[in-house]
Amino acid sequence: MTRTNPDSCPGVLRLHQAADGPLARIRLPGGRLEPAQLQVLAEAAGDLGDGNIELTSRGNVQLRQVRDAAALTERLSAAGLLPSHTHERVRNIVASPLSGRIGGWTDVHELVPELDEGLRAAARLAELPGRVLFTLDDGRGDISGLGGDIGVHATGADEFAVVLAGRDSGIRISAADAVQVLLAAAHGFLDLGSGQWRLHEVDGGAQRVIDILGLAPGPDRLEFGVAQDIPIGWLDQDNGLVSLGAAVRLGSLPARIAEFIVAIERPIFITPWRSLVITDLDEWPAEQVVRVLAPIGLIFDANSPWLQVSACAGQPGCAKSRTDVRADAAAAVESGRVLPASEDVRTMEVRDAEDVTVAGRQHWSGCERRCGRPRGAVTDIVATADGYRIN
Repeated sequence: MTRTNPDSCPGVLRLHQAADGPLARIRLPGGRLEPAQLQVLAEAAGDLGDGNIELTSRGNVQLRQVRDAAALTERLSAAGLLPSHTHERVRNIVASPLSGRIGGWTDVHELVPELDEGLRAAARLAELPGRVLFTLDDGRGDISGLGGDIGVHATGADEFAVVLAGRDSGIRISAADAVQVLLAAAHGFLDLGSGQWRLHEVDGGAQRVIDILGLAPGPDRLEFGVAQDIPIGWLDQDNGLVSLGAAVRLGSLPARIAEFIVAIERPIFITPWRSLVITDLDEWPAEQVVRVLAPIGLIFDANSPWLQVSACAGQPGCAKSRTDVRADAAAAVESGRVLPASEDVRTMEVRDAEDVTVAGRQHWSGCERRCGRPRGAVTDIVATADGYRIN
C-alpha cells in the first residue's frame, strides 16, 4: 500500500509544529559533535528554545519551542551543522559509537564523512524520505539490529555484509566499495517509486534493491539482535585513553550541563540510545569529569534505573497525549518504582500514575501510538482515559 501523506519528518528548515511550539531536528551523521558545535547547540537551546537538547534514537538532536527559526538556521550553518539546505533531512547515519576506539573489526567512523558527502553530492537523493536510516556497524552488532534501511555490517577487517531493510542481504563487499554500494542502494530505493517511507514497507523491497545493485548474494546470512548494552561509565580505549559513556534523564540534556561537557574539549558522540560518549581522555581528567558531572545530572552508572526508562514527548509537547508521561515516568524512577528486570510485576490492569511499578525496560506513552518506543523487549505503559495500562 502506498502512503497517501508525504513524509513530514522535521529538520531545521522545516520545523514540526508541536503542541508546545516549533521543534527542530538537527542531523548529526555518525552522532559526532565537536565541542564548539555542542556549545552552539547549548546556546541555541538557551537563547531560542526551552533550555534543553533532546537526544534522539538515531543519534540526532532536537530543540523544542524554537522562537526564531531564522536565527537558529544561521547559527547552525555557521557551526557546520547545516551543510546542505536541500539534503538536511536525509543525513540519517548511525554508526557504532565506540568504533575505532574500543573493539570492532574496523573503524566505521571513517566511512561517515564519505557517505554524508556522497548523499549531499547527488541532487536526486534529496528526494529520499526523511525516515530512511543508514547504518554502519563495525561488527560488534550494536547498530545493525536497529532496523535501518540501508547499511553495512563488518564481517572482517576489510569485508562488509550489505544490510537491507534491517536484514543481511547475503552480499559481501570490500571496505573500499562500501560507500558507493550504500549510495547505489539509496538510488535503488528511489527507483522503486513505491511512495513508502521505509524499505521494509515496500513489498519485496530488499530483493528488488538487490536486483538493481546487480550483486550476487552468497549463502551465509547474519542474524541481528537488538543490543541493549548501552555504553555507560568508564570505557578503556584500545590506545590506552578513556571514553566515558553517560546517560541523561529521559534523553534530555540541559544546556547548562552541555556547557560543562564543552569545557572538556574532547569529541562527543550522541548514541542511538539517547546517551553520549565523551572520548579520548587521559585517566586523571576522566576521573575529574565523573566527579564533577555525576552530581549535576550525567549518569555514569550502568545500573541506574534511568537507563531502563524511555518516554514519548507527552504533554505539553504533544496534543495527542493524555497526560504528562515524562513527569510520571520521572516520578516512578525517583520513588523507586522502576525495579530490576529480574522481578516480575507485569500486569494489564489500569492504574493511577503513582501506583505504576514495573521491572526492567519500559516505555511510557501518552497514547496508543507509542511514539519513540525502543526496539526489542520492553514493557509498555500506555496512558488511557482511566489511567495507565501496563502490558
